[in-house]
Amino acid sequence: MQRIVAPSMLSADFGHLERDTRMIDQSEAQWVHIDVMDGVFVPNISFGFPVMKPIRKATGKCLDVHLMIVDPERYVEQFVEAGADLVTFHYEATNDVKGCIDKIRRAGARVGISIKPATSVDVLKDILPMVDLVLVMSVEPGFGGQSFIRGSIDKIRELRSMANGYNPKLMIEVDGGISSRNAGEVYEAGADALVAGSAVFKAEDPAAEIIKILKA
Repeated sequence: MQRIVAPSMLSADFGHLERDTRMIDQSEAQWVHIDVMDGVFVPNISFGFPVMKPIRKATGKCLDVHLMIVDPERYVEQFVEAGADLVTFHYEATNDVKGCIDKIRRAGARVGISIKPATSVDVLKDILPMVDLVLVMSVEPGFGGQSFIRGSIDKIRELRSMANGYNPKLMIEVDGGISSRNAGEVYEAGADALVAGSAVFKAEDPAAEIIKILKA
């Protein structure tokens, strides 16, 4: 399994986004994670298209965009135009999962689909061959700084086992409560990419914390 760290810009200093993006760009992190929230699908509002563009200019690394918005198919093409390399939407947020996948693919980005903690991995069985990544939420989406839900470990293992039969190249990403203290266990359960927000940006040395997560 590969090991990827995707620091979440939701935990960055919004007054110094360019500085914090450049820090990630110069670190060992491979992706930059951007959480987009609409205040409807989740009870919070975050980034939109105008913020995406300066982040894109500040890094050449993969922009990993996580859409926590209703009807994501209405906007996915614009996020790709704004610089997203990977666009992940929520299974629970659309009535047209396959249509949303097709739109992202046609726009030229890699495709991810995410599930909330209460959603079973079984709903993804027929979808796994169509996507590049599944994002497992290990907290309730909407806010940073929450504690990791322990049951997520079994969920990741179950998803990895399922992917081995339906899409062996599938990447598994995990978001919520990740730090160097639990990263090793999450990687070993079958995850490829870990989103880390508070653990990175609240650390005395964020770049060193990224290395700790990668080597956990």
